[in-house]
Amino acid sequence: MLEAGAVITLEAGNYRLHEPLAGSAYGVVWIADTLPAGRQVAIKLINQQQMARAHPEQRDRWIASAQKEIAFLRSLEPWDERHIVRLLDSGMHDTLPVMALELLDGDLARHIARERAAGRAIGFAQALDWLAQINQAIAKVHQYGWRYLDLKPSNVLLDARRGSVKLADFGTNRLLGDRDPHSYAGTANWQAPEQFFPSAGNSYLTDARSDYFALGAMFYYLVTGGLPLRFCRDCGQAYRDHQAGGAAQLLARHAGTVPPTLHDDEAALFAQRIDAPGATEAVTLLRALLCVEPSGRPPHALAISRMIGDVRSAMRAPAWSLA
Repeated sequence: MLEAGAVITLEAGNYRLHEPLAGSAYGVVWIADTLPAGRQVAIKLINQQQMARAHPEQRDRWIASAQKEIAFLRSLEPWDERHIVRLLDSGMHDTLPVMALELLDGDLARHIARERAAGRAIGFAQALDWLAQINQAIAKVHQYGWRYLDLKPSNVLLDARRGSVKLADFGTNRLLGDRDPHSYAGTANWQAPEQFFPSAGNSYLTDARSDYFALGAMFYYLVTGGLPLRFCRDCGQAYRDHQAGGAAQLLARHAGTVPPTLHDDEAALFAQRIDAPGATEAVTLLRALLCVEPSGRPPHALAISRMIGDVRSAMRAPAWSLA
């Protein structure tokens, strides 16, 4: 079992664990000090306690996910790390893959929760800027030949000094060129319909546009100060109650059809929270991203960037031109 003070030796250096930072289904992240310099980094390891309890096939998947994440981050050109968390070092510890990552200032889920608890709202201009940065990060994942499939606030890290965000956690990546149906991947609360509801053979057909749906769910979350879409909330609850069988349960409650991904009252609340020039264009972008069918969503990140540009243009328009 890992404890504060333990030293992890990787390919390029040594790191003394300081305190736990975060955890997931199979991973654990520690704040660590580099030795001897003392600069702090984030050390991401596979949870050995979970490994001991898991089925051998599950253990293999977790190891493969960590190896995939390391390989992806190593493949990035330095200039592509602007909106993707930077890999500083990697190696093995107790026969399991480990990575040292740049240490940022927490994730968006925690940041927005703190702001909400303090009675502070995220301004629309800030939310739109973060959305644009996340879109750029997703574009880089796609450019390198992968689809991300796990976009959610806890996987978006905040760099408070620069006022920017970075995408993290790439173990769910799947090759864009692989068009075959695949097993379940991602987080139910943040999935596109085709990612949550299986096709024939109880498998899933996703592509780059599945990431754009999650981007739309993120947009709604940012603008409303941390509210989930009803569709995402219901999918998450169905999965918690019935695991993979939750999709069938949810379809049965909606006469065999996929539930609406954006209700009219949600679109109205979204526009109300903006309450400024650009709201109409923002709702248009939201509806496009959250289209039930992938074919109805923007075809690529550039199209999304252009729609974000339309929102910004409307925000800058002089008041007399809006009369």
